[in-house]
Amino acid sequence: MADPADEILNRQIAATSLRTFMRLPVAQRASVILADVLGCSLQEVCDVMAYSLPAVKAALNRGRTRLRELAEEADDTPHPLLSDADRTRLSAYVASFNDRDFDTIRAMIADDVRLELVNKTRLNGKAEVSRYFGNYDKVADWHLVPGLVEGRPAILVFDPNEPDAGPKYFMLVDWQAGKVANIRDFRHAAYVLDGLEYRT
Repeated sequence: MADPADEILNRQIAATSLRTFMRLPVAQRASVILADVLGCSLQEVCDVMAYSLPAVKAALNRGRTRLRELAEEADDTPHPLLSDADRTRLSAYVASFNDRDFDTIRAMIADDVRLELVNKTRLNGKAEVSRYFGNYDKVADWHLVPGLVEGRPAILVFDPNEPDAGPKYFMLVDWQAGKVANIRDFRHAAYVLDGLEYRT
């Protein structure tokens, strides 16, 4: 029989705003959404995330704990922004991307970097992720601008052929020890931006 307390917790987690979810680290956010919102088993979460069972359990526990902490904050609590160092790194990443200087970007990414091209593919490690930049070098329908999505630092992607249009989609980049550790690119899931609050 299900524990009523667990059911209440699950409903609270499912009701949490996207803005709050976006404040969780990637592994915690993914594990909580997969397990508590989508109802995946622990083994399914392991398969989707390519993590071990202990790593998923730890991420799920930390994510649930952090969500409870965030739920107790006042709605007008300012959202954490990037440190000056990370802001500088993000600006350099965007500038190098726009200059198509992908060799510089490859030097910025961690050896164990993870990339999710949402609705398309997942890549792991510097060798696999390096190929991703080559695909961007073949097309000209993008221009990156640092910004915020739901209060979280993000990269907004505009189509230079549509100067009066808003962003087409966005990317999220996480840093660890001064290197790019995680990239989430919504190029193939542009609908995600609909209804979200964003600004440059």
